Amino acid sequence: MATREDGQTVPSPGPAPPRAALSWTSMAFLIATAVASVRGLPAMAAYDWASIFLYALPAIVFMVPVALVAAELASGWSGGVFVWVEEAFGDRIGFFAIWQQVMQNVAWFPAQLAFFASALAYVLDPRLASSGLFTGLVILVVYWFATLIAARGVEAFAKVATWGFLAGTIVPAGALVVLAVLFWREGGTSHLPPVADADWFPRFTGLASIVLVVSNVLSYAGMEMNAVHVTAMRRPSVEFPRAVLLSVVLILFVFILPTLSIAVAVPGSSINLTQGTLQAFDVFFDHLGMPWGSTVMALLIVVGVLASVVTWIPGPTKGLLIVGRQGYLPPILQGTNSRGMHVPLLVAQGLAVTALAVLFAVLPSVQSVFWIFTTMALQLYLMMYMVMFLAAMRLRRTHPDVPRGFRTPAMPLVGCVGFLASLAAFLLGFIEPSGNAGTTRPWVFALILLAGIVALGIWPLVLYRLRKPGWRLEPPPPPTLADGAPGRDDLRP
Repeated sequence: MATREDGQTVPSPGPAPPRAALSWTSMAFLIATAVASVRGLPAMAAYDWASIFLYALPAIVFMVPVALVAAELASGWSGGVFVWVEEAFGDRIGFFAIWQQVMQNVAWFPAQLAFFASALAYVLDPRLASSGLFTGLVILVVYWFATLIAARGVEAFAKVATWGFLAGTIVPAGALVVLAVLFWREGGTSHLPPVADADWFPRFTGLASIVLVVSNVLSYAGMEMNAVHVTAMRRPSVEFPRAVLLSVVLILFVFILPTLSIAVAVPGSSINLTQGTLQAFDVFFDHLGMPWGSTVMALLIVVGVLASVVTWIPGPTKGLLIVGRQGYLPPILQGTNSRGMHVPLLVAQGLAVTALAVLFAVLPSVQSVFWIFTTMALQLYLMMYMVMFLAAMRLRRTHPDVPRGFRTPAMPLVGCVGFLASLAAFLLGFIEPSGNAGTTRPWVFALILLAGIVALGIWPLVLYRLRKPGWRLEPPPPPTLADGAPGRDDLRP
């Protein structure tokens, strides 16, 4: 029993119920669900059996290091990439890192919605898929429609996200595999070479011939988002590596089988980066005498892309708002509506996406612009990852006594491998892939890419220099470590 201030006794509260632990298999499926997507499959299908190597290589040198390093950082410091990098290099670089994490989405949205436009064109008129004007208009209309949905709050888009992922990602990926098996068993002509004649490694004909592997790095990006859940595991030091291993197997399974299914249906030289998945569905359904099936799959993909865009529009900018209210963003960008949604930031993000969408109407090739945005998103993200790897290695040296729920084995090796893989992907991104060669001159492609990276990525340095005391609308959170450990100030002598 306990005594209140008025002298009455009340039952004492019992012990807090034990927190439900996250199993390592649940963590593995959480990671796999966040990473898996059908958008990038056509880019790899042109390599047929060699696509297995091109999926496995970035998974080993990039995805696994990101997962392991982010798990250690998340189990040692709460607050995400801003806090991790701030601890290592100061708040200027921390603000730079979280800004790139947000801005990669600005470049990713046009690429994702170009895929949406391609699927929609298959429903309306397939010839529209090569129209830059049509693609640009679809991007603008759908993006702002999704922004309106997101501005209505979490409840408005949560169900759209859940069901959209199942219908627009899982169903089309599974259908590709099933249809490919039926196509092969019923005597369809396969363009996938027999296993005995397979080339398991891509043929090197210059850097442009292997640049498409860069898109796989983007496919694996975002692992740090799920690493924050590592403290919910019973024995993270043992179970998280298991989860990472299982998630790699699951992700490779989801990526590789649908990719090979596209290679069965479409010759490598004819695969379109934005339409390749639907090209395969056309072949499969025509063979079955069900041409309408491609329209159904296109509609499902449209739903899936819309769901992913609606989900990602408010998410990363919410983290930027939290950091911005500590004095890093002007007050005009820190407002929220009655539902708690950060509308000013959403509008600013939408204006940037609108400016990028104009390129689809200006440049001659939809495929070329699609690749520009895909690579631009990746390179912005890679700048954040390079800083994150350096921060993790520095914190291991400068804060070795900070309690961590998970410690990356061989941190110097893992951190260096992740950093060098990120740097290599960043540099390779400035080379246009051989499948797009000729659509723009190499120097024009690189210049557009560099201009976009600078235009989107330089603002944290500008805002940091212009910041004023009046920009701080909320006090900084207490410097706490993950899992209720004492704050970093408490650990100083």
